[in-house]
Amino acid sequence: MPQYRYVALNREGKRIKDTVEASTLDTARNSLRGFGYTILEINELGTLNKDIDLPFLGNPKSKDMAVFCRQFVSILRAGVPVSTVLSMLSQQTENKKLRDAIRAMQGDVEKGMSLAAAMRRHPRIFSPMLVNMIAAGEESGNLERSFEQMEIYFDKARKTRAAVIRASIYPCILIFVMIVVLIVMMTRIIPKFMETFDEIGMELPVPTKIVMAISYWFVDWWWLLIIVIVVLIVAGVIFGRTDKGKHFYGLLTRKLPIVKLLTVRSASATFCRTLSLLLSSGINLTESLELTASNMRNIWFREAVQTVRSLISQGWGLGNSIQSTRLFPPMVSNMVSIGEESGDLQNMLDKCADYYDDEVQQATERLMALMEPAMLIIMAFFVLMIVLAIFLPMLNMTQMYDQYL
Repeated sequence: MPQYRYVALNREGKRIKDTVEASTLDTARNSLRGFGYTILEINELGTLNKDIDLPFLGNPKSKDMAVFCRQFVSILRAGVPVSTVLSMLSQQTENKKLRDAIRAMQGDVEKGMSLAAAMRRHPRIFSPMLVNMIAAGEESGNLERSFEQMEIYFDKARKTRAAVIRASIYPCILIFVMIVVLIVMMTRIIPKFMETFDEIGMELPVPTKIVMAISYWFVDWWWLLIIVIVVLIVAGVIFGRTDKGKHFYGLLTRKLPIVKLLTVRSASATFCRTLSLLLSSGINLTESLELTASNMRNIWFREAVQTVRSLISQGWGLGNSIQSTRLFPPMVSNMVSIGEESGDLQNMLDKCADYYDDEVQQATERLMALMEPAMLIIMAFFVLMIVLAIFLPMLNMTQMYDQYL
């Protein structure tokens, strides 16, 4: 279904920038007006700008979990028992693993088990954060609110992750195209020119000799190049699953000039959003920090949140603890400190999360704008080298012919 990016004002006059799915542009406008929004700008997203959620081994993604929470709330509000809600959801959930987990949960709930306990039996499907939020909702008798909050959280997580993926997928496409073009030129086009030059028997320029040597290597050993690339990819994935690999890749994303801002801002948005949500459900600060740490993708930020939790246990303030890690931007620790002093920590965390969500979006757009000319320049360099290798001998031939005449 098409996606539309819009800028609008809500009933309170707050400016909102988000995306909406609809079959047509008019449907999208009507849907937003139904929420009481005043539309300032709305445009359909192109292919490279759409929210991307790549499937991996069929595991439910943030989008699946957001839909699950939204449907659960809608049915629960109608006064339907939890077991019946699960039965209905198992019939309309698209993701197979999530559907199987819901069916198993239905059996456990019918046997007298709580919903949170039933979810806890499927750790690969339901995160500890979701389970604890549902447990808090069951204890407080406000299960609907817990699901509503988790729906918002999963939707925000989906959009943040989609922004990061969008920033990486375009250069990957360009690199793939560049490699294909180089292989075709080196194995098909260059050899034909080289045969002509060999027949003439003329002395070739150094750039042409270099390109010839590379071309002959490609023709004879192309299979070895493929094997090396596959081995490197597999080794990189295996290494990334080790503790050293997680630290190495995590440090790389924190230090590379192109992606470090995106990494820091994405981690800051995730930290503030997660911690705010957990605190609002009534979970104490130390347990909320523990769950927040498990939700951080970059291992350096995960360990930083664990350090914050440890310092909190020793009597430190939350703002000072965050500042001591030197990983999060100063704005995070400053906003948290203000929230602690004013007794409005949750609201400050929400504002900080909204700010960094917008920053992730802007950083993604800037990154994509920079990557396109950079990759084109690299491609132009290789093409120029090949063109010079072909035309320098031809230029020499022309000069020799002119001298002969």
